[in-house]
Amino acid sequence: MDATTPAPQTAAEPEQLTDGMHYLAEALLANGVKHMYGVVGIPVTDFARIAQARGIRFVGMRHEADAGNAAAAEGFLTQFPGFYLTVSAPGFLNGLASLKEATENGWPCVMLAGSSVRHTVDLQEGEYEGLDQRAYAVPFAKDAFRIDKIEDIPLGVERAIRIALAGRPGGVYVDLPDDLMGQTLPIGQAKALLVPATHLAPAMPAAQASIDEALELLASAKNPWVLIGKGAAYAQAEDEVRAFIDATGLPYQPMSMAKGLIPDDDPHCTASCRGLAMRTADVVLVIGARLNWMLNYGKGKHWNPDVKFIQIDIDEEEIGSARPIACPVIGDIKTVMAQMNAGLAKHPVHASQAWLDQLAADTAKNNARFAGKETADTVPMDHFNALGAVNRVLAKNPDVYLTNDGANTLDDCRDIVQMKLPRHRLDCGTWGVMGVATPYAIGAAVATGKHVLSISGDSAYGFAGMEVETACRFHLPITFMVLNNGGIYRGDFEDLGTSGDPSPLTLDATAHYEKLGEAFGAKGYYATTPADVESMLTEALALDGPSFIHVQLSIHSGKESGHIGDLNPKPLFGPLAAGECVDLNEKVVDGKLVQGPAQS
Repeated sequence: MDATTPAPQTAAEPEQLTDGMHYLAEALLANGVKHMYGVVGIPVTDFARIAQARGIRFVGMRHEADAGNAAAAEGFLTQFPGFYLTVSAPGFLNGLASLKEATENGWPCVMLAGSSVRHTVDLQEGEYEGLDQRAYAVPFAKDAFRIDKIEDIPLGVERAIRIALAGRPGGVYVDLPDDLMGQTLPIGQAKALLVPATHLAPAMPAAQASIDEALELLASAKNPWVLIGKGAAYAQAEDEVRAFIDATGLPYQPMSMAKGLIPDDDPHCTASCRGLAMRTADVVLVIGARLNWMLNYGKGKHWNPDVKFIQIDIDEEEIGSARPIACPVIGDIKTVMAQMNAGLAKHPVHASQAWLDQLAADTAKNNARFAGKETADTVPMDHFNALGAVNRVLAKNPDVYLTNDGANTLDDCRDIVQMKLPRHRLDCGTWGVMGVATPYAIGAAVATGKHVLSISGDSAYGFAGMEVETACRFHLPITFMVLNNGGIYRGDFEDLGTSGDPSPLTLDATAHYEKLGEAFGAKGYYATTPADVESMLTEALALDGPSFIHVQLSIHSGKESGHIGDLNPKPLFGPLAAGECVDLNEKVVDGKLVQGPAQS
């Protein structure tokens, strides 16, 4: 070939492409997503496998609602949204309940769901599992999006994370039509668009005027009181809140998931005299709690009629939701409590000794009343001595996370089992939802790597019982504990008719729930005495994998959901006959109302 001969031309190398499934996984990784919970199937099976291959730990669950609850628990513990994945239509619908629950709790999570092709759904052509999922998700979520184009995947992921964390956190839904997963994009263009979310949930200080007003109002109070909610726990404001209580000496009441923000054995804790505090406090500082049903809406017979509230909340719309608030303080709790502490130099606040002595006397009286129940050797056990044994073990193992649901199992555990560390108790929360302890335990174990004790009543455990297989499959350090009293509330109810069927409240008191754990590889225990509970739980917490403790209670142990029985309307029967039920805890004997069977 001479110098005048042109060189042969070679074909240009085709630019490499990525598809929707790979690009979505890369977008999650770029934003720091480490775990994803879910149930796979059409059209997201391959996406889950790709995400796992790229380094995201995929925890395959047995039900979509459980996947959502596990993700929400991770969001609460880490201040970063937990992610969960569902299939289309029925799987998507299963996952909505936990999305709504996360939003009500103020916990950040993101629900990803595969969906059917849009144009066939919109024309109602009868698509496989066709459903306008984004429209259904809107009332259940803080926000909801659909990503139709592959180039919008980074934008959709970034917005979902940002909105889940902004202001009061909550659940965000992201719809993934199946044709999105197969779309392609040149890798160079994909990389240029892959910009992760930054500057998330910035600090929001309160107006200084509201800080000054709040401190002045507290200083003027005769009986000031502090209510600490799970919002303060989520905000990781334990140092600031503890400094405020130490500096002022104010008595405080932790709501259930704020237990441990300050150790429960602190002398300023009013857990044993809450009723007296509500009736007599004249100024109440509410830190990250809501004046909803759990606090009798801040009004009515349970409260001092002249009480004034100072409410610290990041969501201005929460202020005055149930009653007037004397001093709203709007901002993120960690920053606001730092401002409150700084303001004490100018506006000192102290609790009077008379007020503290009044609360301490009521605490001592109530503690003495229940102490014997928690240490009793009575067999069959009741909730008190069984949970008293649990409390003695956890006092020696304060770093164990506790998840809890049920009726009496929830109420009594919250009262009896003390917490020493923040964010170590997760339970039914704002909605009072059953079936959360087991999936919360999975989320907590995955997010923290620490041992988790999951305590459920026999009814509550049934909502998510198969997830013990998930815990065993992933060899998670979870001890499941079921308190079996043979029913909802208790197990001694009878059929009021003539069918001979079990009562609507009756379950199997002779069941051996520990066998469920053993079936999947967990070590099983069957406890019939408080000493059994104490020794078996001590042994189980020393294991590096899953275990299951069945705690056998008397069928007479329990009552209609202890602290909220007044929420259940009382039925009006005809003329009362001997033995006829008036409510779940009363019978008619010789024409008189009496309490149901005495606890064994």
